[in-house]
Amino acid sequence: MPKRVDHEQRRRLIADAVCRIAADRGLEAVSLGEVAAEAGISKGLVQHYFPGKDAMLRYATGTLRDWVENRLRTEFADGPTDLRAALIALLPFKDESRTEALVANAFVVRALKDPEIANRFRVGHTQLRDAVAAMITAAQADGRLHPKLDPLQETDLLLALVAGLGEAVLLGHRTPAEVISLVDHHLSRLLP
Repeated sequence: MPKRVDHEQRRRLIADAVCRIAADRGLEAVSLGEVAAEAGISKGLVQHYFPGKDAMLRYATGTLRDWVENRLRTEFADGPTDLRAALIALLPFKDESRTEALVANAFVVRALKDPEIANRFRVGHTQLRDAVAAMITAAQADGRLHPKLDPLQETDLLLALVAGLGEAVLLGHRTPAEVISLVDHHLSRLLP
């Protein structure tokens, strides 16, 4: 009887290899051969699933989003969290979140030239923005944040703050303790 192959599992194996290479050496290092070697499969098998680098990269952006969602789901398995914990979870302090940030940064430049990748980033950002805005609205409703704040405006500012501080951590310009202090400082300005 022929062996049953899980094609989606193979695509994910390849996409995971793309993301590991991107985190370690950047997208410039991604090639069919490098991905095959990283995934432990033949170059022909990679080509069977992805005819070229563009297709691999586009698919891999979904894998990145899955990584982030799974990590956050695991970290916050006990239910909704507070705004501070959510923001800190987005920062590249741990190995997993650092890898995710490196991969995301590698893809940002590619997204500037690839509308499909740009759209995937836009969808992911919108989901994150909606989740953070909902946390702000909930915190306003129970009196933990100032009632006159505009939740979407504050969300945009907080996500920009976290993105910039995340880059500072990746580059070694700021320590996690310094970044947490800055996040706390900013959040204290939103209190009633």
